[in-house]
Amino acid sequence: MKQHSTNYTNTFIEVAEDCPVSHAQVPPDKKEKTLANLQYEKISNHPYQYSSDDIVFDGYAFKNDISENEKQKVREQFFSKGQACLRSSPLAKRYGFGFHHNKEGKVAIFPVESEEYQKFLNDPHIAKTKAMRSKRK
Repeated sequence: MKQHSTNYTNTFIEVAEDCPVSHAQVPPDKKEKTLANLQYEKISNHPYQYSSDDIVFDGYAFKNDISENEKQKVREQFFSKGQACLRSSPLAKRYGFGFHHNKEGKVAIFPVESEEYQKFLNDPHIAKTKAMRSKRK
């Protein structure tokens, strides 16, 4: 079974052009965890520890209540089709965080107003792409 991937290497995902904030915001806590909460907690607590595939699948597994025993089989099925990458994450579309994927494909987030964010934007050795817009033009 062919496997697809959402992983990037040596790439910076900038916030979306229509991101409504100029300073990053931590996703608010709600009664039930949101995808934004899950992604924020996992990446901010463990920078450069997980790949995009790990983050994307963990969100899917949480939302679909997939047990630890089923995860490996379900993950193979999940990535047998193309999946939305972190360019579609609410962290980059709504909350003002950019994603840096290092040479190993591991991910960290950076607030749009931070010095690190600007360094990634100005580094000619790192590929850049923007997060997806929330609204069509």
